[in-house]
Amino acid sequence: MRRYFAIFAAMILLWTQPAYAQSILRDAETEALFRDMSRPMIVAAGLSPANVQVVLIQDDEINAFVAGGQTIYIQSGLIQAADNANQVQGVIAHELGHIADGHVVLADAGYKPAIGISLLSMVLGLAAVAAGAGEAGAGIFAAGQQAAMGKALAFTRVQEATADATGAKFLREAGISGKGMIQFFKKLANEEYRYGLANIDPFAQTHPLSNERVNTLSADLKASPAWDKPFDPDLEERFRRVKAKLEGYAYPYGRTLTDYPESDTSIYGHYARAYAWHKAGYPAKADAETLALIKAMPHDPYFLEIRGQILLEAGRPADAIAPLKEASELTRYDPLIVTTYGHALIATEDPANYPEAERVLRIAVNKDSDNPFAWLQLGTVYELRGDTARAALATAETASSMGDIKRAVYSARAAMAGLPPNTPDWIRAQDIALTGQNQLDDKKRKK
Repeated sequence: MRRYFAIFAAMILLWTQPAYAQSILRDAETEALFRDMSRPMIVAAGLSPANVQVVLIQDDEINAFVAGGQTIYIQSGLIQAADNANQVQGVIAHELGHIADGHVVLADAGYKPAIGISLLSMVLGLAAVAAGAGEAGAGIFAAGQQAAMGKALAFTRVQEATADATGAKFLREAGISGKGMIQFFKKLANEEYRYGLANIDPFAQTHPLSNERVNTLSADLKASPAWDKPFDPDLEERFRRVKAKLEGYAYPYGRTLTDYPESDTSIYGHYARAYAWHKAGYPAKADAETLALIKAMPHDPYFLEIRGQILLEAGRPADAIAPLKEASELTRYDPLIVTTYGHALIATEDPANYPEAERVLRIAVNKDSDNPFAWLQLGTVYELRGDTARAALATAETASSMGDIKRAVYSARAAMAGLPPNTPDWIRAQDIALTGQNQLDDKKRKK
């Protein structure tokens, strides 16, 4: 019985990965890059750029996936492995193929035959064991599970190959070169060879082997009018910056200093080391790197943002306000940057800054209502200003966005008790309370 559940779990894991179990990285510059580099392909896929999200996950594995809806998850290891933005565009095109072709929705139907084989082998195996043929029963179990897994793997390989073809189509229709897609598959093929996977059984894999994918896609991609089109220089420059920033943030600072030694006076070197020194507890060194960035580009919003963030986290919120305010204005109040700006205003503990903090944090949550930290900061400033009802509403929003349904319901009811009935805030609190209570009731009935 345990072996049956093991194969069933394996089938599910072949298709999706638990994004909730991994750390999602939020960064204004990275998210802006993802939006701009994916937009033409999203449009080519017949989807709305407003509805498709590309999300970065902190995970060293070279991977990307979809797990339902229209969200593409890219792991940080893939960004570090990619040589250019066009390679990442190839990966995004492939994942858009999964979304457009409805692969997640069709997964259940695709796995049913494999699960049926596994169930049948379990029943027959148990019958053989009950009849006294223990070895025969074990053999039936093993053969059935092998057949079921083969069926499931074949299904996923077909879906992956289909997504490759659909992704290539989106690249062509978006006028983006497919060279990056081919380059990345060749990179994966080299990894397979490096780890001794080049001669593995191709029928025991979830994906077609990378060399096979290159051979299948090359003719189609090379026939595209965009094949020899130069890579977008703006996207490539922005990608190099994001890649350097990500290394400084996500990896041990010793590795960052090896890849970007202090002799490297490029923008990328300063960017990577700013995060690395800050994370390692060297505020003066981190500050020096941010000053070098701003000296090179005085009004770059993301350089101003990192300076403000480092100053704030070093216990200097008053000094952080000016760069964060300018960064907010230059990005037309990007919600992530604005949240940090609002946090700095609150951290000064100067009541004169609280009205501005409330103003900008309301902008942040209006633009990005799923940002629990923004709601937390807004609740804090409401509390500091004596508005306990709206502080309770902000707490309800925070809890709701984090999946803490009981706390969301309790806080929403507290907000309703203190807000004027039928006002927009009161109605929002009512929505949270009713929706949350329905979820709790459903959960209780299922138990």
